[in-house]
Amino acid sequence: MGCCSGRCMLIFFCTLQLMTALERQAFDFLGYQWAPIMVNFLHIIMVILGLFGTIQYRPRYVVLYLLWTLLWVAWNVFVSCLYLDLGGLSKESDLLSLGVSSHRSWWKDNSPGCDDRDLPATRWQSLESPELISALGCWLEYQYIEVLHCIVQILISFLGFAYACYVVSIFTEEDSFNFIGGVNLTNKARGDYK
Repeated sequence: MGCCSGRCMLIFFCTLQLMTALERQAFDFLGYQWAPIMVNFLHIIMVILGLFGTIQYRPRYVVLYLLWTLLWVAWNVFVSCLYLDLGGLSKESDLLSLGVSSHRSWWKDNSPGCDDRDLPATRWQSLESPELISALGCWLEYQYIEVLHCIVQILISFLGFAYACYVVSIFTEEDSFNFIGGVNLTNKARGDYK
């Protein structure tokens, strides 16, 4: 087995998906976003099953990973549309927290480079809600960070999907060999005994 074989590449992409999913899971826990926490948990389980199937030459587990990858891409497209306010969705809705809490994305309060501690007091007093202010001096607003997470997940998923299709085709080719003495049973049924 070479280091750049389809199987090794699928192992690499599954491992990369696990690392990025665990990172995403941590930030979803910090923001109390319950729907992404549950979906990320399922994703982690499915990627582990796909990794197991790849390492142990189990094509059924890899096919399960393939099917889950399609659902995972759909979930990430939904989350991207939600944070970009596309298709009638709104990032201000309680869909991701399942209406259980009023928490939002952890990145909303902790975006990199945001400097909201020096806002003038008169500006705070003149507004009805401080949430209406976009934090000053942010490198990237929180919704774009969430969309970037989704894009990274989608790209890794597409690569993992392609390699998983290749690995399943290789596993099924290897599985078609008859291990019972190497005799082709179709020839035996026709009366060809060699």
